[in-house]
Amino acid sequence: MSGQLRSIRHGESRHVAELVLDRPGSMNALSTAFVMQLRDSLRALTALAESAEVRSVVLSSSGQRAFCVGADLRERNRLTDAELRAQRMVYRSMTAAFRELPVPAVAAVAGYAMGGGFELALLCDLIVVDPTAVFALPEVSVGVVPGLGGTQLLSRRVGLSRASDLIFTARRMDAHEALASGAVDRLVEPGTVREAAIELATTIAANSPIGVRHAKRALRLGYDTDLASGFEIEDSAWRATALSPDRVEGVAAFVEKRRPNWPGTP
Repeated sequence: MSGQLRSIRHGESRHVAELVLDRPGSMNALSTAFVMQLRDSLRALTALAESAEVRSVVLSSSGQRAFCVGADLRERNRLTDAELRAQRMVYRSMTAAFRELPVPAVAAVAGYAMGGGFELALLCDLIVVDPTAVFALPEVSVGVVPGLGGTQLLSRRVGLSRASDLIFTARRMDAHEALASGAVDRLVEPGTVREAAIELATTIAANSPIGVRHAKRALRLGYDTDLASGFEIEDSAWRATALSPDRVEGVAAFVEKRRPNWPGTP
């Protein structure tokens, strides 16, 4: 399916959805149409997540050479200023769809993750990479700044000074540096990144859908606030889960020494 975004529901865990970036001819460069596809797919997954049909998401690439090389600069070179502003609104709607995804997303990165490609990974909750992964936010080298959240998301992962180093210099970072800096979460053997990401997403999906969803919300909302406010956010998440059918089933399954059969909805 060249030039497409593929969505797969995995048999080993029917609650794991995989979005596969599949523009091999352009190394998954982000054209306007491709970003619209990604946005619409994320919105569809959000709807499925509300009923616990989807409990975790994997974002991967169909090829090993690149996860995504960022914006399609050939397309962008043809745009007028008005068209560029219109494209910007499409990009922002896609990042909003990522932020609104209520379930954890896991990026599986092999090969180049450049510019917007790195930002796609950063928009996910967890990033799994193999040794071929190469990261960069090179936007200042072509006259712009990271525009899919890179200045905000990378600094939250690695700190202000490290993010400044990478963004101001536009330099590349290999998988080992990315792991050591905290930019990514797991480094796996060559050729296994997709399977490792699916395994991680399957582990997540086996837990309480209500619990995981509220844990993600508490983590995200609490991170950028003061500690006292964070405790209030956590208390709200606790109440939403403790008074849910998932809590009843989870405790019963533990007592009866069996796997829980999660109701998954409030």
